[in-house]
Amino acid sequence: MGTHYRGTREEVTALDTFIKLMRAADSLSSRLSPILASTGLTSGQFGALEVLLHLGPLCQSELGRKLLRSGGNITMVVDNLERSGLVRRERGEDRRFITLHLTKEGRQLIQKIFPKHLEALVREMQVLTESEQKALGRLCKKLGKGSDGEIRTGAGGKDATPPAPKEGKNDSNKHRYSTEQRAISDRDPLA
Repeated sequence: MGTHYRGTREEVTALDTFIKLMRAADSLSSRLSPILASTGLTSGQFGALEVLLHLGPLCQSELGRKLLRSGGNITMVVDNLERSGLVRRERGEDRRFITLHLTKEGRQLIQKIFPKHLEALVREMQVLTESEQKALGRLCKKLGKGSDGEIRTGAGGKDATPPAPKEGKNDSNKHRYSTEQRAISDRDPLA
């Protein structure tokens, strides 16, 4: 197990799984980050450019939903991309909606770096078989929807607020976690 926490079996399993999931995601991101670092793009900016490349012009709020970003966060991402000359905003007749377009420079940049990113991603994912990758994808989608069946956006957005915890059998264990039982593995970070 990847945790030292001593709670119920259900708690230990959930915490251990969460630790492994987050460590795997952080590790994979770290191995892919040199490609983005060489461009000066953040992962959010890269994601926005990639979505616009493959889906074409989108409403800013739709781009935020695709990237699971709050309204404020996607505005900041787009502001920075626009400032860098990689996207442009266009207001249609209905001025409430802003459509985002790749500029020539933005298209050239994402077309240059996306194949490198994809090549590195395929290389990293090859530790899993194709069927394992598909199973992981299904599990991540299921987990992302959570117990209420809804995908929530990034921290800070109104959608980020989790539902109130259900009262129940584990209430007596609420405060059992202590600093001595930190959820950190001494060995392999993905253990």
